[in-house]
Amino acid sequence: MSSPTTGPALVVGLGNPGTQYEKTRHNVGFMVADVLADRVGAKFGLHKKSGADVVEARLGDRKIVIAKPRSFMNVSGQPVAALARFFSVPVEDIVVCHDELDIDFRVVRLKRGGGEGGHNGLRSISSAVGTKEYLRTRIGIGRPPGRMDPASYVLKPFSAAERKDLGVVCEEAADAVELLLQVGLEAAQNKLH
Repeated sequence: MSSPTTGPALVVGLGNPGTQYEKTRHNVGFMVADVLADRVGAKFGLHKKSGADVVEARLGDRKIVIAKPRSFMNVSGQPVAALARFFSVPVEDIVVCHDELDIDFRVVRLKRGGGEGGHNGLRSISSAVGTKEYLRTRIGIGRPPGRMDPASYVLKPFSAAERKDLGVVCEEAADAVELLLQVGLEAAQNKLH
């Protein structure tokens, strides 16, 4: 299903709660969700049934729910599944925004399904929704330098050089999400990639 649907969409930014994680590479999904919420002029509020911070908005004629689970990344699947049920969003209309080690910093890619590449947030979501076939906005953070453990790398803040471009990267990822929801995966990939 590569053409856009007209039903509600759920856009989930992945990250970890707490100020100590705010500026880390693993929280770039939250940063993109914040950009999307700013664009629609809305503030996040707690959705009690899911344990996620949520914004309800419209993108053109389409209802979208932007969410940031309050759970830690590795157990973010349950809030995502609860939101999808509550808002009647089919799995093919879930868009997960997440950090991606296998893509260079500053690069944004769209895809549906595929592996989780050791990403515990994706693994949790796949398990909770029963499939890997949801949409993904993959925000490149690059590989860790030298022999640094990837788990340590993703929990470190962006470097000073990266921070100079981070705002632009988050805007580009938000653009990619909007394009994906407006024109469908194939057309968005053709334009973006």
